[in-house]
Amino acid sequence: MESITLPVDELKAAITGLGKVIGPRPSLAILGNIKVERTADGWIALTSTDLDRFVTLRLEHPAAGPPATILLPYDQLAQVVKNCGRDETIEVEASPETSIIRFPLGNEFGESKLAFVPPEEFPVTPRLQAEAISLPAALRESILEAMDCASADATRHVLNGAFIDTRQPKAHYIVGTDGKHLYSANSFSLPLKRSLIIPSRKFLGWKEFNSDGEWQLKANDTHVQLSSRRWRFITKQIEGNYPDWRVTIPDPNAAKTHITIAPARLDTLIRLIQRMPCHGAERHRTLGLEWKDGQFLLLGKDSYAEPWLRVPVPNVQAAGPEITIFVNRKLLIKALHYGLNTISLMQQDAPLRFHCQGRQMILMPLRAVEAIQQRSAQPAPAAPASQPPSRPVPPTPPAPATKPMITPPTPEGPTPTGSIATLEEAIDLTLQIRDKLTDGFNQLRDLSLKLKSIHREQKSSVREFSTLRSTLRSLQGLKL
Repeated sequence: MESITLPVDELKAAITGLGKVIGPRPSLAILGNIKVERTADGWIALTSTDLDRFVTLRLEHPAAGPPATILLPYDQLAQVVKNCGRDETIEVEASPETSIIRFPLGNEFGESKLAFVPPEEFPVTPRLQAEAISLPAALRESILEAMDCASADATRHVLNGAFIDTRQPKAHYIVGTDGKHLYSANSFSLPLKRSLIIPSRKFLGWKEFNSDGEWQLKANDTHVQLSSRRWRFITKQIEGNYPDWRVTIPDPNAAKTHITIAPARLDTLIRLIQRMPCHGAERHRTLGLEWKDGQFLLLGKDSYAEPWLRVPVPNVQAAGPEITIFVNRKLLIKALHYGLNTISLMQQDAPLRFHCQGRQMILMPLRAVEAIQQRSAQPAPAAPASQPPSRPVPPTPPAPATKPMITPPTPEGPTPTGSIATLEEAIDLTLQIRDKLTDGFNQLRDLSLKLKSIHREQKSSVREFSTLRSTLRSLQGLKL
């Protein structure tokens, strides 16, 4: 069979991208292979898959030669490419018995012989018979931001991706949510016949894919395709009915307090937030936002018992009633990182709305503010001097707490009752221990995968040394 020449410079990026759909332990042996294909026109393409997703790279330049298809194990190909220089090339070919990878070895070529796998066993790549839709850079960015806000909970499968909502013909939306925060973007219209859910995948956020030119989208009833100049990604759509996300969006006219940060100062504000003290760092990452006495303040502390540290934020435009509200700082930083520089606030227990030019993020508040209000409303009563010491003074009953408009996802901070506060701290400690144990198990799993990868690399190195020894023996037998 004719050989196919592959430039190592392009293969190094190809191996990274193709590996994003090949797991450490493929469910089928065939899924651990890369399909290398040369068409009748000379174009060379490499494809990997896990049955649900297909990633294909077309090399930059065509090469002379007849059509050919070769399957190569991903691990062995990756090892050869890793040990070659960017200015070198490798050759691959297959016979009915073996597949061969030839690589530079000094002034000679080494060979890695592998078991032959019939190309017919490789899954067939779906072909979407639909018109390609160009996605501008802003729309592509909105899709990635929606995926970043999507849920990672496997039990909420329908939320595990970006929802393109086309139910309003003149105003399509891209939506992503995990139940604690929701992202949406509009101001565009796509020629799609129905709404669809694109699964969140690591490949779509990969730097090389995002810098490879404009995206184009194709969709049919079951699959969706996103392609750039040389890369193509095909995946199954998420089936199911997406929840009615519009019911969670607060009425913009109900917001009374508006805070606007200059876009040029968002990075400075993010760095300030990252330096603020944080209690409940394992779970809530609580941070307060306060508009009071004409100043916008950040509130933070290291523990529940400490007073709040108030840090003013300069050069902020704000208007409306004074308000104090608490949020998860990780989600706050995410909203600011997206460039959503206007914060609209309604009540202390109502969702926050971050927005800018058709994009918005809705965050659920935390309830630390309730503890502050109740503590400030209940000063310790002093006994009057004229009253006998044996007769206790009844404490002033606290004002009834207002029922939140939308129940926040988690309680935060101590309550005025000591026993309840102690119980909540114990519950928090239990949850922290659980999270740390989970992290430990995840680290053990990652360590196991790394050890297996090292073992595979060692086996590959042993084979390469064996090939090198065989080559040296053959050279020793040469007579000049």
